[in-house]
Amino acid sequence: MSFFNSMNVSSTGLTAQRLRMDIISQNIANVNTTKTKNGGPYRRKVILFEEQNNNNFKSILNDKLDNNSNGGVKVSKIIEDTKPLKRVYDPSHPEANDDGYVLMPNVNTVEEMVNMISANRSYEANVTALNASKSMAMKSLEIGK
Repeated sequence: MSFFNSMNVSSTGLTAQRLRMDIISQNIANVNTTKTKNGGPYRRKVILFEEQNNNNFKSILNDKLDNNSNGGVKVSKIIEDTKPLKRVYDPSHPEANDDGYVLMPNVNTVEEMVNMISANRSYEANVTALNASKSMAMKSLEIGK
C-alpha cells in the first residue's frame, strides 16, 4: 500500500464517520417530531457502510498497472429504521388520536449517544492513522538528509 493510498483509506473513513455523526445528530434533534412532511412521525435513520471498490474491468486493470488499491469505506445507503414507533398517552397533544395516544419517533436518545461516542472514537482512530502515515512519510524524507 502506497503512502497516498493509506491517506485515502483514512480520509474515506473520516468522511463516512462525519456523515454518521450528522445523521445521529439529526436523529437526536427529531426525538420529539410527531409530524414530518410525509405526515407521520419522524423515523430514525441508520447509515450502511460498504467497502469502496470499483469492480469494473477498466478500474481493476488501471489499479494493477499503477499498483494502486482502492481501499476505504463509503456510505452505501441511509435507511429508515424499521423498529415500531412509540405510543405515548398524551390527550392534550395536538396529534393525539381519539384514544389520546400519540405516535412518537422510534429514536432512543441513550442509544443515539452510544452511537455518537462510537462514531467519535472511529473518527479519532482514522485521524490517528492519518497522522501515523504522515509521520512515517516525514521520517522517510529525513533519511535522505
